[in-house]
Amino acid sequence: MSDFFNGQAGIPLLLFALVFGYLLGSIPFGLILTRMAGLGDVRSIGSGNIGATNVLRTGNKKLAAATLLLDMLKGTVAVMIAGIASPEAAIIAGFGAFLGHIFPVWLKFKGGKGVATYLGVLLGLFWQGALIFAAVWLIIAYTSRYSSLAALVAAIIVPIALYIIGVHQIAALFLVLTIIVFIKHRANIQRLVSGTEGKIGAKG
Repeated sequence: MSDFFNGQAGIPLLLFALVFGYLLGSIPFGLILTRMAGLGDVRSIGSGNIGATNVLRTGNKKLAAATLLLDMLKGTVAVMIAGIASPEAAIIAGFGAFLGHIFPVWLKFKGGKGVATYLGVLLGLFWQGALIFAAVWLIIAYTSRYSSLAALVAAIIVPIALYIIGVHQIAALFLVLTIIVFIKHRANIQRLVSGTEGKIGAKG
């Protein structure tokens, strides 16, 4: 850990990367887009989440796709810009973007569940890992129709795969992010167990 903080990026730069990533990640695109489209507050429907899966419950697939893309790009852009300074800054900025999406200051720290931004950070840091996540997500989502289950399974696989591949710093980051994803999906896990979890494309 000391090697990480004593690498190419000093602590002030890492703190700046964290704040930069957080502010970028805290932009609530799902809420902004649904309001602009005249669909009201997306937090009042479905799971109450501001992410793409809940936006899809409005019935507007294009809006859900736009939310997914923008929430991903928050993570990717944060990583790529901070990465100009150093690889360590990129990792910290990615962590900040993820936290910003989940705990946005503008919404009293009540944001999304982090999956799209998780994927965006992964895409920016190690695109091969993003392919692994996407492949696992698609397989589980197609067979189960549960977005939450697909995300949870993919989030388990990613840090293991990254560690095996040998990108250990990135694997450590995604181990932490995966734990947070599971914490944020506690209610989803309970509904999956009870059989009451909403399926992809279902309204309400």
